Amino acid sequence: MKTVIISLLAGFSLFSACKKDLKNTETTGPDGKTNARALTYQLQWSDEFDGSTVNTTNWAFETGGGGWGNNEQQYYQSQNASVANGNLVITARKQSAGGLPYTSARLITRGKREFTYGRFEARIKLPQGQGQWPAFWMLGANIATVPWPGCGEIDIMENTNTSSSVLGTMHWFNTAYSYYGGNTTTTPTDYHVYRVDWTPTAITWFVDGVQFFTGNIANNINGTEEFHRPFFLLLNMAVGGNLPGQTINESRLPASMYVDYVRVYQLRESAVAPIGQTVSLRGFNNQFVSGENGTAPMWCNRATAGDWEKFTVIDAGNGKVALRSMGKYVSSENGASAITCNRTTIGDWEKFDWVVNPDGKISLRGNNGKYISSENGAIAMTCDRTTVSGWEAFSLQ
Repeated sequence: MKTVIISLLAGFSLFSACKKDLKNTETTGPDGKTNARALTYQLQWSDEFDGSTVNTTNWAFETGGGGWGNNEQQYYQSQNASVANGNLVITARKQSAGGLPYTSARLITRGKREFTYGRFEARIKLPQGQGQWPAFWMLGANIATVPWPGCGEIDIMENTNTSSSVLGTMHWFNTAYSYYGGNTTTTPTDYHVYRVDWTPTAITWFVDGVQFFTGNIANNINGTEEFHRPFFLLLNMAVGGNLPGQTINESRLPASMYVDYVRVYQLRESAVAPIGQTVSLRGFNNQFVSGENGTAPMWCNRATAGDWEKFTVIDAGNGKVALRSMGKYVSSENGASAITCNRTTIGDWEKFDWVVNPDGKISLRGNNGKYISSENGAIAMTCDRTTVSGWEAFSLQ
């Protein structure tokens, strides 16, 4: 959803009336145990939509027509948003207002709730019909003085027409308008949790906790300085526009977008290694590190985490850790050759410093003072890097 002209993304291939439970804010795995993470998230703000009206402490209404930079056909008005049965309900209607044939609603947190970095998620059920364009997204809070796209934009979720694909996209200005994004297939007419994790180094998209895309913003790479400033949240449902097209199936109107909750979590870092826990290491290429069952040099090229991709974190003494998989220990090989997972005991080469980076990802520094590198999955892993960049940082799963 754009505030100025949008480019088509060609090339990207229970309803509940009860109070929501906010006590468990930790990420848990399928076995119900808390996942080991260097980066954790603490609930900072939420709207659970448990009242009877939109909470204007959290949200303001943007109203009017004019196409909103995308040739949209709806007129936004507050009457098209309501709160019922524990949901925010945004409804698009065949209704004339402001010289336009359709109405809908657009809610924003600008000037009320603005954030830099964090986890942003909403549980949403979408309508579908030709010409419909619901979205959950973010804009730079400085948009009044730095017009789009210079303010930056993060689309957490967009869906158009009757497509089973949901989009996640970032927009910014890098000498010219730029965008980068991906998509994943889901069932939009069911409830799903749409989320981004936004850190100082990356913006990563998820649906129901499954990652499907990530964008690098470390050190303002490719002019991405916009994404290190405050943003505000938006929820809306457009009718027509550059992305869905201008053909409207009016038989599918009125159509409602249901938002069960919106939650924002603040980044909280922990430098304490999860001693005794079993973790998997996901590299910058979104692949998992494999111990190769101790029969070959280690690679970071597994799409899923099986037994060979699971490592138990062992206290190696003096603040250092060792990683054990299938009864063998990971060895740095002192940086002289590709790392292995074939040692039966812990020596100096099997000891690592557990380093937590500013974005919460972890790096492993060997006894040679060098860091383990995933080599982006292109060759066997090494322990010979003097500094940490994307390939030397890992997220824990």
